Amino acid sequence: MGMQGVQITMINTGAEVVTAARAAKLGMRGAPLLYPSRDVTKSELGYDCPNFMRIMQTRTVLLLVALVGCRSSKVSLDGNAPILLFNGTGTSRADVDAVEAILNKSRLAYSTASSAQLNSLGEQQLRRYRLVIIPGGNFIDIGHNLTPGTTAKLGAAVRNGMNYLGICAGGFLAGDTGYNGLNLTGGVRFGFYSAENRGIRKTVVKIGELDQYWEDGPEFTGWGKVVGEYPDGTPAIVEGSVGEGWVVLTGVHPEAPESWRRGLVFRTAASVDNDYAAALITAALYRTPLSPRR
Repeated sequence: MGMQGVQITMINTGAEVVTAARAAKLGMRGAPLLYPSRDVTKSELGYDCPNFMRIMQTRTVLLLVALVGCRSSKVSLDGNAPILLFNGTGTSRADVDAVEAILNKSRLAYSTASSAQLNSLGEQQLRRYRLVIIPGGNFIDIGHNLTPGTTAKLGAAVRNGMNYLGICAGGFLAGDTGYNGLNLTGGVRFGFYSAENRGIRKTVVKIGELDQYWEDGPEFTGWGKVVGEYPDGTPAIVEGSVGEGWVVLTGVHPEAPESWRRGLVFRTAASVDNDYAAALITAALYRTPLSPRR
């Protein structure tokens, strides 16, 4: 949960009302700049969390909800959070949820951005974040729903010091995809891991001592330092500098929850792989080189 702007037209629904006195009892911090011309219902506010920062109203209300004491560390486009997680068109909702679970377990504050929100940000706004994470999904759809200006700004932000973690589709997007990719790789274009050529769409792959979940993921021949190899010897996880930024790319999904494993046999517990996902995020965030897993 995070800070959101909600514009509400005032309609009397007959539900329980929130008067100024009631708002104070609910824990609203700070006095409103303008009091409502009439009472505002909880249902109109659309949120029943007891920690309101302020309510401002002329004919409509702009509600800024500061979720003090709520459990999630997610906020919406807050430049004070160190991590920006992209959840726009083309990303897998399931993988966004999986990455969020790792971030929350690791107690790492983060913002999320849709395609439209990412398109609206300038380079300086992007550079307020230490790390951007592009999760799994469809890299072609991701590229098609970002403007060329946005991918250029993302690339420039990385070259000027922002770090990047690309997971599966996010790994593809880092290359020269031909579909509005970021081209952080100096023209290197990534292909699929060889299992794809054998008609395999998802499987278990051994990366060092860990069994990892793979689904339509890339291999990274031609770019970066290899810190994890697929069974065929091609790069599964790579890292490297791009200008002043640090980039980590993975073709496997260490963040995969137990539910993704149905029908597959793993020798590594999901919790162990998830710990490695947290290590990848931390390494990308703090520019810490990873230990090789081959």
